[in-house]
Amino acid sequence: ASASGCKTRSTPAAAAAPLVDADRALALQGGADAERYRPLPRDPEMYRRLGGHPGEPLVGMVAGLRVMKGHAIVVEAAARLAARGIRPHFAFVGRGTVEKMVRDTIERTGLGAQFSIVGFVDDLPAALAALDVALYVPLESDGMSRVVFETLAAGRPLVASRVGVVPEVLDDGRHAALVPAGDAEALAAALAPLVSDAATRERLGESGRRLIDERFSGARVAAALESRYARLVTADAA
Repeated sequence: ASASGCKTRSTPAAAAAPLVDADRALALQGGADAERYRPLPRDPEMYRRLGGHPGEPLVGMVAGLRVMKGHAIVVEAAARLAARGIRPHFAFVGRGTVEKMVRDTIERTGLGAQFSIVGFVDDLPAALAALDVALYVPLESDGMSRVVFETLAAGRPLVASRVGVVPEVLDDGRHAALVPAGDAEALAAALAPLVSDAATRERLGESGRRLIDERFSGARVAAALESRYARLVTADAA
């Protein structure tokens, strides 16, 4: 649901312009390769690379190190959790122009031991499989972010900002935990039960995977596009 509790739908830019009639435009929210990004056993080597330790939940974010991706909000949320005695390990997967700033922010909070910045990984499905919880917390719309669908396909429980396509396709508490963008306290509150309860993580991860299978696998998205083309051709022929 959206922040207002109502579903929203994307309006294709061409229809909004308006360059074409609205009934001739279709917004496809995205999808993932459900075979490549599927629930996998945890790879011990990847787990260690991301900073994982047995008995300590591993929270990860796959995103370029840019201001709008929300890394600083994650660090602030981690500090709030640490003040409550909750100390998962956090892994940032990716590179970018603000890496030094992110590292400095981590050090200022005294949480260096809780964070790993690992750069790029060659095997993203294995990286996702290593996580106990995944984050997607940009400060503003990131459009149709592929990593959201890949995370769900991998069966990983997701905490996501209510931006872009997220509130259109995900129900809060059912498919993912949704939080306001830029709200560190809300992020900490959403993370606390997930890092503390494996059963909650499993339930959310399984629900996200079912959503991909039912609506957002690559095959489902391709079929929807093919069906739309067929209807347009039939309408033009008539």
